[in-house]
Amino acid sequence: MDDNDSQDFDCLVFIGRFQPVHLGHLAVIHDALKRAHQVIVLVGSAWQARSLRNPWRFAERQDMIRGCFDDEDNERLEIEPLLDALYNDDVWVRDVQRKVRDIASPINGRLPRIGLIGASRGQSSYYLTLFPQWESVSVPLVDGISATSIRERLFRSTSSADDYLSTGAAHDLPPSVHQGLLSFICTDDYQNLREEQALLDQYRQAWSQAPYPPIFVTVNAVVVQSGHVLLVKRTAAPGKGLLALPGGFINPHERLLDACLRELRERLRLKVPEPVLKGSLQGQRLFDEPHRSWRGRTLAEAFYFALRPEQQLPRLKPVKGGDHARWVALADLEPESLFEDHFFIIQNFLGLPADFSGM
Repeated sequence: MDDNDSQDFDCLVFIGRFQPVHLGHLAVIHDALKRAHQVIVLVGSAWQARSLRNPWRFAERQDMIRGCFDDEDNERLEIEPLLDALYNDDVWVRDVQRKVRDIASPINGRLPRIGLIGASRGQSSYYLTLFPQWESVSVPLVDGISATSIRERLFRSTSSADDYLSTGAAHDLPPSVHQGLLSFICTDDYQNLREEQALLDQYRQAWSQAPYPPIFVTVNAVVVQSGHVLLVKRTAAPGKGLLALPGGFINPHERLLDACLRELRERLRLKVPEPVLKGSLQGQRLFDEPHRSWRGRTLAEAFYFALRPEQQLPRLKPVKGGDHARWVALADLEPESLFEDHFFIIQNFLGLPADFSGM
């Protein structure tokens, strides 16, 4: 940077998922460093379980970004995790506002001039509507680079570095990120995600002849008693080993609540009479974030049951081949241990805190 006096802003904010960091992201950050004294990079989808859409944890993505800049630039970069709030924009906006307020440095005793920076496609104008107090800065989009296609090429390759190189994905990545992905290929996490990609491709192929893209309808149960929520541990991909809300697909001729009660009865054998469950129903909501499910466009109707506090939690007796069910204390819930958007479904009904900065 040749002339600090030429900078337009005290602070510029760049929000993204960086899954993974690519040359398009770097172009935005380099531009921000030219325009502002301080650059805040907010890394979205933090504290999420690994998935095909979010393969890398916050710390890994932070290292990707830091590795692309020298010490001088890194001193001006503030990189912070940002938890999604899929069904409450106000919570997400508040989190962004608080992080920027706490990080942005006052300039000679005055409030800093803050702007939002991003590539010039619909995203920047969308952010502007959420943060009217900050100016919007658009930079030219780097054509031909897509994080989605980079991930798909990575997880469709074999486990060998040579095969990954042959996909051409490396051309869109900074050298340090490319080297990091070569190391990632050697991990169990990579192999698990490759298995999920293969299953997803099979799933899509099965529906490839449908006249319209399929839309699936599922149900989930949020059953809470005495500070605990009922969860199941997934035993197969996708999301093997993660905790999930009990639920499943509806049958062609049943109502949504009946499908939810059936899942609790047949798959978990929850020892609570059906009339008691129905009497404990406190709310329901449709969860329809477009990217919420591994399967594609999947709508989930969730039902919230608040059972009367008791000294003993209801017994669970899974059927053979069913899910491994357990009661989990609300204080022990962590977003990165839950499947898909199930943490956010629970959060919607129970109002769990959205700040995990201390984790």
